[in-house]
Amino acid sequence: MIAQKTLIQNALLALLGLAALTAGGCSGGQIDPHQASYATLVASPTSRNLSTRYSATIRGRQDIEVYPEVSGKLTRLCVTEGQQVHKGQLLFVIDQVPYHAALLTAQANVEAARATLATAELTYHSQQQLHQEKVVSTYSLQTAENDYLTARANLSQAEAQLVNAQNNYSYTEVKSPADGVVGTLPYRVGTLVSPSGMTQPLTTVSDNSQMYVYFSMTEGQLLEMVRRYGSKAQALDSLPPVDLQLSDRSIYPLKGRIESISGVVDRTTGTASLRAVFPNPDELLFSGTSGNVVMTYQRRDVLVIPQDATYEIQDQVYIFKVIDGRATASPITVSRVDGGQEYIVESGLEPGEVVLIEGVGLMQEGTVINSADKANNV
Repeated sequence: MIAQKTLIQNALLALLGLAALTAGGCSGGQIDPHQASYATLVASPTSRNLSTRYSATIRGRQDIEVYPEVSGKLTRLCVTEGQQVHKGQLLFVIDQVPYHAALLTAQANVEAARATLATAELTYHSQQQLHQEKVVSTYSLQTAENDYLTARANLSQAEAQLVNAQNNYSYTEVKSPADGVVGTLPYRVGTLVSPSGMTQPLTTVSDNSQMYVYFSMTEGQLLEMVRRYGSKAQALDSLPPVDLQLSDRSIYPLKGRIESISGVVDRTTGTASLRAVFPNPDELLFSGTSGNVVMTYQRRDVLVIPQDATYEIQDQVYIFKVIDGRATASPITVSRVDGGQEYIVESGLEPGEVVLIEGVGLMQEGTVINSADKANNV
């Protein structure tokens, strides 16, 4: 029984071997891998929209730190944190009693100086008349004139002191220097404040109607942009509107524009500073926050290939061109396109040339590319 099974198995193996030999004979040997078909494309100029993101900081159009101009205790806080204020609106009141007293004293001094001046003027004119009548000496006349001039100078000094006292008294009412939003209020009623020695301002008033967004470009990026537009001035005139990506990765609904480019490259970081301005009617943007400026521009008449059509050797990017029906490795220089799926070929490829876009990773130099391959225009 066992012998019978063995005979049957041997017979089956013999038949399978014969079938394999027959199949090999009909095909002329093993299948030639060089006869496989590969997808290609014909390089042709096209356009692509490119975007680049730059880390940015957001600031109010004006962030004005408010410090007191006179010393004293805070007696009133007239605003709250986050309140919208207008230029000239009262923010704080500093103890006014000593400054009001100084103002009254200065006003009294001015009145006294005016009275002294009037007396000196009468005396001087009287001495002039008596001197003409030769009643008094020239010395007496000169003394009267000097007293008059001194009284006039004393009045000017008293008036200057009055102006100073009026200013100091007005400084006890700290007012908003601009339209904006009130920041934090680190000091409370009763705190002693002064123009010097304070570690923090009384508050910060931020004009958030428009926001400044600051970001930096490397020296190479700046040069590339200036070359693209011809000059820095032309770049500012021609740059398209920019987007702002917020910290939650959402895109701010209103576009901004770049309004300044620094003319100096920081030696430490190798970057130049740029400033974009964004409208902020709904106060969605806050001073002190961060985000990303997204610059989008169009490249016209460029050659684009899939990244899968390339391979790298020692940081050099290569493609396989189909030349005379065979795969030929060629070096190229490229720029990345958004999304990470394509390259823009900067050099090494000409319009009309055929590029292999399939099987690049295992392709060998000189492989015959089936002429039946379908070439796609890109």
